[in-house]
Amino acid sequence: MRRVMGALLVVLAASVGGGLAQERAPRRVGFDEAVREAMARNPTVARAATAIGRAEAILSQARAVTRPSVTARVNSTTVDTPVAFDDDVIQPRHQVTFAPSVSIPILAPARWAATAQAQDQTAVAADSADEVRTQIAVAAAQTYLAIVSSQRQVSVEERSLETARAHLANAERRLEAGAGSRLNMLRAAQEATAGEARIETVQFELRSAQEALGVLLAENGPVDAAGEPTFVVPSTLDESVWMNARPDIKTQGTIIRAADRVVRDSWKDVGPSATLSFDPQYVVPAGIFQPSRSWRFTASLVQPIFQGGLERAVRKQRQLALMDARLAFTQLEIQARSEVRLARQAVASRQRALLIVRRSAEQAEEVLQITTVAYELGATTNIEVIDAQRSARDAETAAAFAQDGLEQARLNLLVAIGRFPE
Repeated sequence: MRRVMGALLVVLAASVGGGLAQERAPRRVGFDEAVREAMARNPTVARAATAIGRAEAILSQARAVTRPSVTARVNSTTVDTPVAFDDDVIQPRHQVTFAPSVSIPILAPARWAATAQAQDQTAVAADSADEVRTQIAVAAAQTYLAIVSSQRQVSVEERSLETARAHLANAERRLEAGAGSRLNMLRAAQEATAGEARIETVQFELRSAQEALGVLLAENGPVDAAGEPTFVVPSTLDESVWMNARPDIKTQGTIIRAADRVVRDSWKDVGPSATLSFDPQYVVPAGIFQPSRSWRFTASLVQPIFQGGLERAVRKQRQLALMDARLAFTQLEIQARSEVRLARQAVASRQRALLIVRRSAEQAEEVLQITTVAYELGATTNIEVIDAQRSARDAETAAAFAQDGLEQARLNLLVAIGRFPE
């Protein structure tokens, strides 16, 4: 029975191993390539682009009502008995009427205003799409940095596990030679086993980040980072430049201009409108009171007089919408200044922290080397060695986190000043 179970386990392990071997390795992309692909292929960006198409369609509809229109009408009439007076037919039994019509608006301030307003909404949609592209680019950049961070953690844990295994091998040799104890060997084995568990955790975090990047790039599978990005942060910042470079500020500015136009065009809703129309008519056969050919030319002028206060209510709503847009713009400016100040402080703070933790990591590594040598000479126990290993691993992990935090702070600063993506 044990042999059968053993054979089954071997087959199962082979099948699982074969399945893992057949799994496709993640495609590796550089940072700039990942950002470009995310902006070009992500479905959210495509959905934002459809909003531009809808706005352009509405603009075309608004323009259509300001242009001449041509219609044609055909009537076929049959009566049970024709109407005649002596030999003159007044109403033939069967008669066909063809009546085309041409209408031209010559004064249509409300329609013209609607066209200009629809054009403003097209600009709003375009700026909003740019803002969405920026958001997707930032998400791709942050996910890319998460992959790089996980790669660093994997390297840290692999080096830590290698050190733990070397210490375990030394403890086993000492035990076999009678110079060590089983307790020391078990302590070293426990540290190595814990390192293997930590590697499994960080490798899964790496795979999760790769899957997230694949989703952002609309890839059918995980995508890996090919290298670490380099962010160039400007030393001086001009608010008048970076404020207008932010996509959210651009979008809100366009919204304000559109709302302001709507308010300024409010008088056109109650202004006069004039239309010219030409209506020829052809009747076959003609009646005594219906000539075969006739036409009519009409000039129409309409001026609203009283609408029960509707125009004042509409204007008030538009003014409130404009006020709300301006208040939102002010809030965005306040938030943008805060983001830039905080991002600059974060970059400076993370740079100082990185220097400190790197020095700490170097010190911890030197302590580990000294402790290991002392243990091999019998001057210390393996408890001190294990503590030194943990301290070295923790210090190296802190250095990796500090590097990740600095890169994230630099990215946040570039986003805050509208320099990412360029």
